[in-house]
Amino acid sequence: MNILLIGHSIIDHYKIENIELIKPGGIYYSAAGMLYIKNNEDNLFLLTGINKNSYNLFEKVYSKLNLTLSTELDNMPEVSLKIYEHQERDEFYKNISSPLSLDKINDWNLFNGILINMITGFDISLDQLKYIRKNFNGLIYLDIHTLSRGVDENLKRNFRLIPQAEEWLSNIDIVQCNENELKTLFNYEDDYMIIKKVMTLKPELLVLTKGMNGAEVYFKDNHQIGKYSIQAEKVVVKNKVGCGDIFGSVFFYLYLRTHDIMNSLKIANKIAALSVSSVNIEDWLKLC
Repeated sequence: MNILLIGHSIIDHYKIENIELIKPGGIYYSAAGMLYIKNNEDNLFLLTGINKNSYNLFEKVYSKLNLTLSTELDNMPEVSLKIYEHQERDEFYKNISSPLSLDKINDWNLFNGILINMITGFDISLDQLKYIRKNFNGLIYLDIHTLSRGVDENLKRNFRLIPQAEEWLSNIDIVQCNENELKTLFNYEDDYMIIKKVMTLKPELLVLTKGMNGAEVYFKDNHQIGKYSIQAEKVVVKNKVGCGDIFGSVFFYLYLRTHDIMNSLKIANKIAALSVSSVNIEDWLKLC
């Protein structure tokens, strides 16, 4: 298969056990998850922004991807993360980038599937998504991620209702979000009302990650909404950064290959658990 991943690369700043860390982030985790699970004959294309001065942070993963569609940036987006045990993390950005360029792609149907992770929320515009949808016949997977957050005067990203959410959803096949991000799609107090609304639109699957409570996938079953659920693996959590991105890319890869929702959910859950049980992503990546 040929698979395209779209999203900004980020330099993450955060603490673990009072140690200041500077790590590769953003679409890096989606790419790492897919590299972990893919077959040797698969080709992974990455459309992101790269800066030569910080490329060494990303090289262990990006050197194994096709980067011909990526572009050089003068300044990489950076984010300071405040991570909490029982609540959503805080995000403060620096160098928020403009949308990525799609100009290097002439034939979108060279790809079997496209994963778009809205890492900064500015990775692509709604018009760009509509352009992709118009020119691509395969499955589009969208992780709404930071599209769910606005930007205040201090570049802190706070949750808000996503502008034109219905249009975003009407141009994709699978949507991923966590429980807080779900609430930013539509202004309903009841989460299931939001899920029902999403399933009246184009998406055939809604992937809902729930942290230590596992994950759920909602799907269209004739005129009903079906659901598969899975409990989180019991592991010692050492680092939660990137877990949802890894989960999503593994799930999408397996679903593209098999269209087996439950098996894709089980394996994505296991691999995401492996990632949170390691402080460094390199500890569990099995790359040649």
